Amino acid sequence: MKIATLIGAAALVLFACSDTKSVGEKAISETSTQSKQHSQYSAKTFYQTTSYGLANGNGFAYSPDNSKILAESDASGVYNVITITPDGSVAPITSSTTDEHFPESFFPNDERILFSADKGGNELTHIYVRELNGTITDLTPSDETRATFGGWRNDGAVFYIWTNERDSASFDLYAYNSHDYKRRMIYENEGFQPSVISPDGNWLALEKSLSSADANLYLVSLSSGSKQPRLITEHKGNINYFAYDFNADSSQLIFATNEFGEFNQAWTYDLTTGDKAELITADWDVSYVIRSPSGRYQVHALNIDGLTQVTVSDLKTGEAIALPGVPNGQLGQVRFSRDEKQIAFGVNTDTSPYNLYTMTFGKEAVRLTNALNPAIDEADLVSATVERFESFDGLIIPGIMYKPKRATAETPVPAIVLVHGGPGGQSTRGYDAQIQHLVNHGYAVYAANNRGSSGYGKTFFHLDDKRHGEGDLKDIVAAGDYLRSLDWVDSDKVAVMGGSYGGYITAAALTFHPHAFEAGINVFGVTNWVRTLESIPPWWGSFRDALYDEMGDPATDSERHRAISPLFHAENIVKPMLVVQGANDPRVLQIESDELVAAARKNGATVDYVIFDDEGHGFLKRENRIAASNAYLNFLDKHLKGKK
Repeated sequence: MKIATLIGAAALVLFACSDTKSVGEKAISETSTQSKQHSQYSAKTFYQTTSYGLANGNGFAYSPDNSKILAESDASGVYNVITITPDGSVAPITSSTTDEHFPESFFPNDERILFSADKGGNELTHIYVRELNGTITDLTPSDETRATFGGWRNDGAVFYIWTNERDSASFDLYAYNSHDYKRRMIYENEGFQPSVISPDGNWLALEKSLSSADANLYLVSLSSGSKQPRLITEHKGNINYFAYDFNADSSQLIFATNEFGEFNQAWTYDLTTGDKAELITADWDVSYVIRSPSGRYQVHALNIDGLTQVTVSDLKTGEAIALPGVPNGQLGQVRFSRDEKQIAFGVNTDTSPYNLYTMTFGKEAVRLTNALNPAIDEADLVSATVERFESFDGLIIPGIMYKPKRATAETPVPAIVLVHGGPGGQSTRGYDAQIQHLVNHGYAVYAANNRGSSGYGKTFFHLDDKRHGEGDLKDIVAAGDYLRSLDWVDSDKVAVMGGSYGGYITAAALTFHPHAFEAGINVFGVTNWVRTLESIPPWWGSFRDALYDEMGDPATDSERHRAISPLFHAENIVKPMLVVQGANDPRVLQIESDELVAAARKNGATVDYVIFDDEGHGFLKRENRIAASNAYLNFLDKHLKGKK
């Protein structure tokens, strides 16, 4: 299991905007100086989009009477919990101006709401309940605690929360009474990764990583006295397993395995007999499988070349359900109404942010939100294409290309190689305000999926194991060469940019291949692997062996870690670099960026440095994302286009 899996999808978006014009005023001033065909827009205009999302898939997104849907929105500039009706009417549930709040679930029989929040991006997430009268109570108030919502028992009397309050490296499972919130620990966890709980509350699935290529699944009978985890995936060799879901009647576990090929397939495990059976196979990874509460409907997704393809099936008829009125794009977060006559979901296309939809079965989908700023003409934005190139050793590398509308052989444009986080992440299709802002201002963006990226089979995925900063870095350098080979790219103006592990690769490119790019933007990138691997957050404890298997154990591999760390070779940096960092980042500590900036400047390099005091690993506040995008564009304009 890769670091990207451990830490989740780290946002690469991102400082305080001084532009005081309203969106309307800005749009008028911009479009009046541009041709109607290719209008340019400011970062503020791009980020006046609204980001939406639905409640946790383990909970109830629909209210008991199906009249409201629980969701999240950053319309205020900070993520807050909202409800939205099937006609699109929005009501605020939380109103934070500082910390992001995210929806977990309605209660089964009333409109009380569970939601989660941390403090300033520190990732110490707590679970809260909002009562019918608006009172809010922290259900996990212990200091230095990280908690996650685990779902509901199917009788509605109990909900589950995982918390590491007993041991910062282990998440124990608590059952909460849904009436008075009294709780009891029902599973004391030692060394396993929490997974899914059966609807009847009798079974718990746990995962354990043995290495970056090898993992096991365990089952715990919560109704037994011993509650000893039982291995259900005994095997030889490197095979990864993880759980998707239990079926509705708690008789089967649906799980993933790559035992039979390059990609994850979906299988079932019968809890009574132990029999395993193939459920879904494809020539791409099965991303997820869920069942509706009654068990009648199944939703599964395939990751096809960076685009998620979702199928909703009626298991009673065996037929796939048509989704009329749904645009082509990344469809996700499918949530069923209580009566299972309707679903809510989101769709993200290349040129439109994530919008929420509902669809009554047998009817056309209805869009509930308008996430794109109306000041932006969607025709001015660009759709992506999947492009591949041959790397330094002949390996074919895929990536997502965003080509500016004005780019031609007669008018070539500067370009950016964008590196995803991870290692083990994947750049995919879909709207990204940061990317569209850069492309709209004349920069080609190629989001390369270097060796070690997920989504292209297990062989490709493990090509960088204990070789980070080698082949994967050379792939990014080769991506720059590939861009220079295109007649519509200005071959003298190619930069590299990335966040988290992508920030590391950016700093490494400037350090170990100092003339490969004209400039680089490092967003909270690792610069000292020795320190990072010794100071990983305690809640990564159950992943430690797998992490060290992939990256190397700092106790024995510190020499190599030092060799690939940009900090210890900063004297090689000669091209301009922008560094952006969140002060509350628990994964890549601020000192990582502080020291690299100081070392590079000491040796005469041009370095700009931006720190957000109220952000962590991934910037969530709109004003910070606007300011960061402005910083990116100004830096690139200065060092690639020569603007002052």
